[in-house]
Amino acid sequence: MFKIISNKIREMRQKVALPEAARAELKRDGEGLPTGDPGLERSVDESIGWLLRAQENSASADGGVARDFSLINGWASSYPETTGYIIPTLLEYAEWKNDELARNGARKMLDWCVSIQFDDGGFQGGKIDSKPVVPVTFNTGQILLGLAAGVRVFGEPYSASMHKAANWLRDSLDEDGCWRKHPTPFAKPGEKAYETHVSWGLFEAARLDPHQGWGEAGLRNVDWALTKQKENGWFGDCCLNEPSRPLTHTIGYVLRGVLEAYRLSGDERYLAAARKTAEAIIRIVDEEGYLPGRLDADWRPAVKWVCLTGSVQIAHCLLLLHEMTGKQEYRAAAFRLNRFVRRTMKVAGDPDVRGGIKGSFPVDGDYGSFEYLNWAAKFFADANMLEYRIREKEKNGQEEMRKCHD
Repeated sequence: MFKIISNKIREMRQKVALPEAARAELKRDGEGLPTGDPGLERSVDESIGWLLRAQENSASADGGVARDFSLINGWASSYPETTGYIIPTLLEYAEWKNDELARNGARKMLDWCVSIQFDDGGFQGGKIDSKPVVPVTFNTGQILLGLAAGVRVFGEPYSASMHKAANWLRDSLDEDGCWRKHPTPFAKPGEKAYETHVSWGLFEAARLDPHQGWGEAGLRNVDWALTKQKENGWFGDCCLNEPSRPLTHTIGYVLRGVLEAYRLSGDERYLAAARKTAEAIIRIVDEEGYLPGRLDADWRPAVKWVCLTGSVQIAHCLLLLHEMTGKQEYRAAAFRLNRFVRRTMKVAGDPDVRGGIKGSFPVDGDYGSFEYLNWAAKFFADANMLEYRIREKEKNGQEEMRKCHD
């Protein structure tokens, strides 16, 4: 009892010591989820605007994207890993809206990534000013996603860098399909099933150059990850720091990698594995779109706060599954997840937070506490752009049907 009281006193003192903006956000979140929904197109526009401001305001001022804006510490330095996979998001948005600011922002990010690549092809973990500076499997795979997008859009200038990164990942894979040689120093040691998201980087490179063994290497990793999947769809060894109750963020990573393996290979095993996980998750998402930020091996909520990043990652995966299978339950759950996160977004006011997505809701949750994370905004934009396309396709289909009946 004394320990519980002491912890509550400590929490109260910490909250009192918070900057005014952090206290105000905590108070707002404590009043519950806002009722307003800014809508799909407006919220995507705002999230892209925030990402470009995160690039402009990075504390390291180097062309990369600030890891976060903290209500306590302000803008962080650039984060190579997530800068890498923000690139495809900006390029997709630029194509959709014919937006040169987004396109130019992506080009600057690409040039920065190329400039910090190690000679062997790998990329460092952590922020640009983090120590130690060592090549890391996961970060390299995420930047490879950006390099592949850069080759698709801009061509030759990024081809050599893409080849070096993909070769490094292919050649560092263990025989059983697990990456163990270059772990991140910024997460708990051990095997990581969510590195299927690294495999996705190899798949994107393989679509551009299918004769380098990159796709085959990625599929071997996904096969290894499936050995970690339980019959109920839950994955072991699938978290940064608490594998017994993984974040929805890392569940989203592993699920996307498995889906991308199916998209590359057409092998129904991967689709079946992804559906196992998805079927379990859609049963947890409530009518408002609430999904607890950590889940145990029986898919029971392990926390009360929401990992907003994980919610939109999973929403995107469910929308992909809806397109693959036609199952309406995937669509419905994804729409609820997206709407929940949209309702947490501010679309007016302070440009440091306008269009940003918090790590957690409420803001003091244990993932990205009091921070607006660049990867949260990235995955938010991805999921909501896909929902927009699906809704537009459905609307156009209904209009065509009406014309036929008329």
